[in-house]
Amino acid sequence: MTAPPRVLAVLPAWNEEASLPLVLEELRAAAPDVDVLVVSDGSTDRTVASARAAGVRVLDLPINLGVGGAMRAGFKFALANGYDAVVQCDADGQHDPLDIPRLVEVAAETGADVVIGARFAGAGDYSARGPRRWAMRLLSTVLSRLVGTTLTDTTSGFKLSGPRAVALFAREYPAEYLGDTIEALVIAHRAGLTVHQLPVVMRPRAAGEPSHSPWRAGIFLARAGLALAVALSRPTPRPTTTHDLVTAA
Repeated sequence: MTAPPRVLAVLPAWNEEASLPLVLEELRAAAPDVDVLVVSDGSTDRTVASARAAGVRVLDLPINLGVGGAMRAGFKFALANGYDAVVQCDADGQHDPLDIPRLVEVAAETGADVVIGARFAGAGDYSARGPRRWAMRLLSTVLSRLVGTTLTDTTSGFKLSGPRAVALFAREYPAEYLGDTIEALVIAHRAGLTVHQLPVVMRPRAAGEPSHSPWRAGIFLARAGLALAVALSRPTPRPTTTHDLVTAA
């Protein structure tokens, strides 16, 4: 019998004290075999206290590094502690924890190194409009051709990374804006990793307000194009080796 994979859910969190208790309670109920790590990304509220009160492990970053920087810290933690897979999950309640076991199953069934929880793959009614929608479609088209498989949501922040991806991302995960989505997929592909997607339903935030607006959408469009150009211009990372899989950072 093969032992089930050790899975770590990493929640990058910046000032999410209001939503975090409910998210952690749901996660514990939906995926009791999955360990949880909250990475407080320079939070100035009670995010750290909320996470510790819920009994989960916490990395308390002294400054705000952005999602990419927080996730790289999470990948380093996972590699150092022998986890087989990492699931990136938002701390604001938009990702349904019930989908985490499904991500694990798809990775096992397909052998994919990265499984994206895709919002635009036929599940739910989540939509984006204006420049944001144009940017997402363009990115999905370009990256689908690059990796050789259909991807409809290349900016999703809900995804599973298997053993080879954990070892790669612990040393290569980009911290720049959109690097945790767009550039991470380019890095994975160039390192020989495979990418798959799973349709998921996006939920409303459990607390707080979304940051979308026409002005921000226009900025997103410009930054998305820049992020893709940067990703494609960078050198190919070295392949993940067996040594990487067994050596802690």
